Amino acid sequence: MKRLLTVLGIIGILTMVSFVVAQVEQPSDTTTSEHTMDSDTVVIANTEYKDISDLIKETEEATQTGLKRFWSYTGFRNAKPGNIIMLLVGLFFIYLAIRYDYEPLLLIPIGTGILLGNIPFFQDGGFNLQLGIYQEGSVLSYLYLGVMKGIYPPLIFLGIGAMTDFSSLISNPRLMLLGAAAQLGIFITFLGALAFGFDPREAGSIGIIGGADGPTAIFLSSQLSPKLIGPIAIAAYSYMALVPVIQPPIMRLLTNKKERLIRMKPPRSVSKIEKILFPIIGLLLTTFIAPSALPLLGMLFFGNILKESGVTKRLADTARTALIDIVTMILGLTVGASTQADVFLTPQSVFIFILGAVSFMIATAGGVVFAKVMNLFLKEGQLINPLVGAAGVSAVPDSARVVQQEGLKYDPSNHLLMHAMAPNVAGVIGSAVAAGILLSFLLN
Repeated sequence: MKRLLTVLGIIGILTMVSFVVAQVEQPSDTTTSEHTMDSDTVVIANTEYKDISDLIKETEEATQTGLKRFWSYTGFRNAKPGNIIMLLVGLFFIYLAIRYDYEPLLLIPIGTGILLGNIPFFQDGGFNLQLGIYQEGSVLSYLYLGVMKGIYPPLIFLGIGAMTDFSSLISNPRLMLLGAAAQLGIFITFLGALAFGFDPREAGSIGIIGGADGPTAIFLSSQLSPKLIGPIAIAAYSYMALVPVIQPPIMRLLTNKKERLIRMKPPRSVSKIEKILFPIIGLLLTTFIAPSALPLLGMLFFGNILKESGVTKRLADTARTALIDIVTMILGLTVGASTQADVFLTPQSVFIFILGAVSFMIATAGGVVFAKVMNLFLKEGQLINPLVGAAGVSAVPDSARVVQQEGLKYDPSNHLLMHAMAPNVAGVIGSAVAAGILLSFLLN
């Protein structure tokens, strides 16, 4: 290694020496034609200077002009308070991901994207440096096309389908109702957004935040209100990351200790043929109900068919590992970069975050309350632990994990994870169907 470094050093020195010699020799050949000097004037490159001081003065002016131009292009010169605020938000996202392990696969790309999108640069007079995500021809703008055209969300659904086991839902189909009930937050928030003055398309995009499904929120907003993709996506992913913080207080508020101690009947074993038929039937049934959700539901069930067929292991492995990881990185980075301060920091964004939080809380409460209503019609031994209803939002598998943790606090031997996965995966389907319904009504 030392020898290699020595050789490279010698080559570098020789190169520098050769360059200096060439520069010294070049003027000597052209002195008579381009450079003349007498006692009174100096002529350099056909420019005549009466005195050497004039040459020095012009050099100083050129240097000052160059330094001013350099300063005008730096981030320090173009920084605004909004940029600083958003940079702090990006750093906060990264901190949450690393310090508290809140959805690090999402928050680190999004947080880094926020940093990239809010590095200040020269934009005076509409000058296009092809740097920002909203500047035509920039690399970020090309990557962002996958968001604007709704390409990335279906690819993520493909990966989700390839890693999802629907056995718990197949063994206890009635728990699908909890996933449907949790979508209540979407439609209530839709009405609330209309009351706040948002137009129907914007209200539909905001309401879908309640499903706690980032890809679905991005897909719907890209179709209905592209200008709101940034705040809607950030809100959706933020609440997905904060599931362990937001949901437990609501679950405790709406249930009593006796209900939290309910033990559910263990799920039955599911045959291979049932696992294969479920995505096929699910694909046909859901897309007939909401054809507008075909890009999402089609890819979700296609991924599950790859997994359950048993003959496309390589394709299933690619979909649930490399493909979904790559798309998640690009999606998170570009969504984060779309939050440029001048676009993101508006009163409208604040309302979106408030309505999104309300939507998510209503969705959680809807699942819990509906489980309690179902128990009114069920016999002893078939009762549903209402905590499981909170998993009806489609934050897979975080909501199911929260249900498991809450259940263990009151009974360390009562494991609710497998039961909670049923409404959790039903929530994924339900939010996509809800998006399709909104799309069919609002897109014209």
